[in-house]
Amino acid sequence: MTVTQARSVNALRQELTALKALDQEQARTMPPSFYTSEDFLELEKEHIFRKEWICLGHVGEIPNPGDFYTTELVGEQLLISHGHDGEIYVLSNVCRHRGNLVEAQASGNRRSFVCQYHAWTYNTDGQLKTAPLMKKKTKFDVKGCKLPQLKTEIWNNFIFVNLDGMAAPLAEQLGGLQSILQNYHHEQRNLLFKDEAVWHTNWKNLTENFMEGYHLFATHPTTLQPMTPTQLCRKVPGEERWTAYRSYYDPDYPPRGPFHEDMTEDERNNSVLFNVFPSFVVAVAANYTLYLCLRPTDSDKVSIRWGICGLKTDPTDPEVVAYIDLCKSFNAEDKDKLETLQKAQNTRYYQTGPLAPDDLEGTIWDFLSYMGKRLGADLELSD
Repeated sequence: MTVTQARSVNALRQELTALKALDQEQARTMPPSFYTSEDFLELEKEHIFRKEWICLGHVGEIPNPGDFYTTELVGEQLLISHGHDGEIYVLSNVCRHRGNLVEAQASGNRRSFVCQYHAWTYNTDGQLKTAPLMKKKTKFDVKGCKLPQLKTEIWNNFIFVNLDGMAAPLAEQLGGLQSILQNYHHEQRNLLFKDEAVWHTNWKNLTENFMEGYHLFATHPTTLQPMTPTQLCRKVPGEERWTAYRSYYDPDYPPRGPFHEDMTEDERNNSVLFNVFPSFVVAVAANYTLYLCLRPTDSDKVSIRWGICGLKTDPTDPEVVAYIDLCKSFNAEDKDKLETLQKAQNTRYYQTGPLAPDDLEGTIWDFLSYMGKRLGADLELSD
């Protein structure tokens, strides 16, 4: 990194530190370079995405022993496997021989994983099974050779990974959020739809957009505003690892069942939208769940693994299909706005702006506070 680049990154870190001294009434946005700097993104990759719990998907994607899918996180090739022992594993998808990909397919089912370069074969838990013609290497230990197994935790049927293996247990950090979600019984909701996409915007732009109801009336006037009006958004007090708000339904809008029998009348009349920092954003509605797992690719590009869960079991049910179509519609509306936002952020004339009241954009303030606690200039970032 050049001296100029280092100064630019440090200036953003100073901005994050300055935000810590402000109260809610002074809440404001970050400068545009926070969303356009490749150098700052490299800092985020190293000190956030390699050190925090990052959601990779839903267990419903790999329901049976032998099921797998592959993905990438900040340059690491990952293999998510439902082992034949019944456990879920997140493995390094890099062969222990010469470093090629072990599994080249996006998803499927395997009795074992075979690297197509030299046919080294691994069990579904990552243990090396066979290595052709290696018996002549007397000091080679097959049993001692396995794919690196990364720290993994399942929370509400979502698969999380911690690349550096040093993060505190995730569930312990989400106790307050879990109490809010308890009666929705997300663990009983089935995966009904999944997809992947790439949007040309910064990962933080999408995170912030998902987490504020201020844009609903303007960006989603016919898709979301009639159901969940901006005016009925109410922020939930967040904690260190998450933020959330309730998006209440218009009283004139039809009930959004089926409901779990444990849900209160109030819970049946709103959706809980939350962000498990840094980049897992979820909307738990009374009847369905929409989730987005965000992974930064470039400063102006984010990879999205997203899906929909519900109490129903048939993905072809007309009601399920209608909800999927609705989600696709408002996602397209968000994508359009966020990609123009990314273009506009390449400017020298915008600095910062005031955030809307707490119920509308207080969640963004929580997110920026989180970023300040991880990357502020008052912190000494360890390697």
